Amino acid sequence: MSTQIHPTAVIDPRAELAPGVRVGPYAVIGPEVVIGADCQIGAHVVLDGRVHMGRGNRLFPGACIGLEPQDLKYTGDPTGVQIGDDNTIRECVTINRATHGRAVTRIGDGNLLMAYSHLGHNCELGDRIVIANGVAVAGHVLIGDRAVIGGVLGVHQFVHIGTLAMVGGMSRIERDVPPFCMVEGHPARVRALNRIGLQRSGLAALDGGQHVDDLKRVWTLIYRRGHTLAQALAEVRRQPLSATAEILVAFLEASLAPARRGPTPGAR
Repeated sequence: MSTQIHPTAVIDPRAELAPGVRVGPYAVIGPEVVIGADCQIGAHVVLDGRVHMGRGNRLFPGACIGLEPQDLKYTGDPTGVQIGDDNTIRECVTINRATHGRAVTRIGDGNLLMAYSHLGHNCELGDRIVIANGVAVAGHVLIGDRAVIGGVLGVHQFVHIGTLAMVGGMSRIERDVPPFCMVEGHPARVRALNRIGLQRSGLAALDGGQHVDDLKRVWTLIYRRGHTLAQALAEVRRQPLSATAEILVAFLEASLAPARRGPTPGAR
């Protein structure tokens, strides 16, 4: 399939466009941009800096990818943005390049970033994540696979959001969000396990549901028995854990490290 470029698009001759790329009206593509096969670049999209994009991505009108980070520490280093395959980036989404050295802001495969969401410098996203409209993700945030982030909220810099976490809209996310958990509120609190997400992921069917049953047991001990987090983790570590429960426990232990933001507390 041949590349299709609207006559009003402005594309630097040094940019690399693979076969099947379609570029809409008034799009602007800079000299260091590499676009994989079968990507769709909508009207008025701006791709600037060292943007490397895989195949099958769809960028809707007004998206701006790879521009300088909104960080006063940025001094012009050759940083960039790396985007995997089959992502959907909706209207007016902004994704900034990293700040220092040759680091990148990285996005995996199959993600959906809804309109007017922002991804700050040095962020790393896994696969099949949904970020709803108007979400502002600050710099150095890590988001695990299949997390769902509700609309119109802010995520503090350096926060980690675990796999299959679900964050309720209009929450204030200033601490780490544990995997498999539902978090919402202002301030945010862990409310429950993300049971629907676990079911849809297929984890509920593993070993006759034993993985999820063990996760429920561990989650209840941590958040519903009145222990401090340190006491709960110490008690949990005295018991055998399924692989799924191990992911939750290891995330919480890592979140307690001095360099991290600390985990979101449970609801009283």
